[in-house]
Amino acid sequence: MMINKAYKFRIYPNKAQATLINKTIGCSRFVFNHFLSLWDNAYKETGKGLTYGACSAKLPAMKKEFVWLKEVDSIAIQSSVRNLADAYTRLFKKQNNAPRFKSKKNNVQSYTTKQTNENIAVVGNKIKLPKLGLVRFAKSREVKGRILNATVRRNPSGRYFVSLLVETEVQELPKTNSYIGMDVGLKDFAILSDGTTYENPKFFRSLEEKLAKAQRVLSRRMKGSSRWNKQRVKVARIHEYMTNARKDYLDKISTEIIKNHDVIGIEDLQVS
Repeated sequence: MMINKAYKFRIYPNKAQATLINKTIGCSRFVFNHFLSLWDNAYKETGKGLTYGACSAKLPAMKKEFVWLKEVDSIAIQSSVRNLADAYTRLFKKQNNAPRFKSKKNNVQSYTTKQTNENIAVVGNKIKLPKLGLVRFAKSREVKGRILNATVRRNPSGRYFVSLLVETEVQELPKTNSYIGMDVGLKDFAILSDGTTYENPKFFRSLEEKLAKAQRVLSRRMKGSSRWNKQRVKVARIHEYMTNARKDYLDKISTEIIKNHDVIGIEDLQVS
């Protein structure tokens, strides 16, 4: 069976590549916000929004007005318009809230580019990306399947990552004929109806204490100073480590449960 699967890797761009990544993120954000403003104004005036086609047709003129948009990956710019159109589609289907303007102060900054004529590829220990060329990356596993797109991210810690979405074939898991219920608790992370218990990892507590200490140090620094910025990065990296540790723990638990049970029931709590 064919599925879409994501592979996430840390990348190590050189100085010129990092500058271009940051510029592409900024241009993608600018284009998204520009058309979001036009879309909102059109809706207020006519009761109808714009379309992807209408916005996309304005891009050539926009690039003439803002010539620096030509310096970055054109597909990434196009993807910003597509993402905005998709956001409105989900809004009208009542799947999402209205799209909001993007800020350069957001924790995670990113842009997405699509596969066109083998412009995204894994070459040894490097990844080929549009405009960037070959970028060194931490190759923790082989990428299997046809690459569809790539999302480049910059975290608050200053580290860069790429997520590759690929189309790949996987084998269905064998049937177990097992049905299980799961309850997420406070004392224990999760308890299954057959009595299996997954405890809250003890290392989370030590990480939380480490984070609290780092945040106290940050609060005593003068905002904007070099010492403040250095401590800000330290706090961001602790946050990042905690997020990765939590995700790794969840992935291991969910994989184990899914492999051993065909049907999993979870209580849906509506807390107000």
